[in-house]
Amino acid sequence: MNILHVHLLVKPEFIEKFKSISIENARNSLNEPGVVRFDVIQQVNDPCRFELIEVYRSPEDQAKHKETAHYNTWREQAEPILAEPRSRTSYKNVFPDDKDW
Repeated sequence: MNILHVHLLVKPEFIEKFKSISIENARNSLNEPGVVRFDVIQQVNDPCRFELIEVYRSPEDQAKHKETAHYNTWREQAEPILAEPRSRTSYKNVFPDDKDW
């Protein structure tokens, strides 16, 4: 599994818009065959901070995701409302075994 955490800081006046476009992107992403999980989470003590937790079956599936219309629509709408450029951290799966996802 390829696991990606995307860290985002949203301008305060755009929190609800960000949630809406990110939920739409997540819903569509879950229809991709190589996407195992796609979570949108918001930090409790700083509601401007979000994280996307994306789990892909392979690096190729992660690359394919970036070619989808819904990802590109999300990116075009999200970038102008971010307070800083997004960052990401990649992880590899330890437990449960990949076959158990």
